[in-house]
Amino acid sequence: LPERERTELRRRKLLLETTLKSYWIRKGSAFSTAVARPQTELTPEMIATGSWRRLPFKPYNFSSLGLPPACGHLHPLLKVRSELRQIFLEMG
Repeated sequence: LPERERTELRRRKLLLETTLKSYWIRKGSAFSTAVARPQTELTPEMIATGSWRRLPFKPYNFSSLGLPPACGHLHPLLKVRSELRQIFLEMG
């Protein structure tokens, strides 16, 4: 379309211009149909046989946070004492 007609159609909102992108995907030199999962743990058997040298390992994430410690519980005797105190308060 000529520029004048395009601007007129755009002004009337009868024309919507879009950009089309296309990509060519080809198989590279490292293409493989098998999915190799990297190892996450080093076992004593791997060290004894030496198989750890040819296995891919998952990189270690030093910035990840660990599990929060399961702590912060009251002592059982303190629980009993607070229950007894509550009973006596209810009795007057």
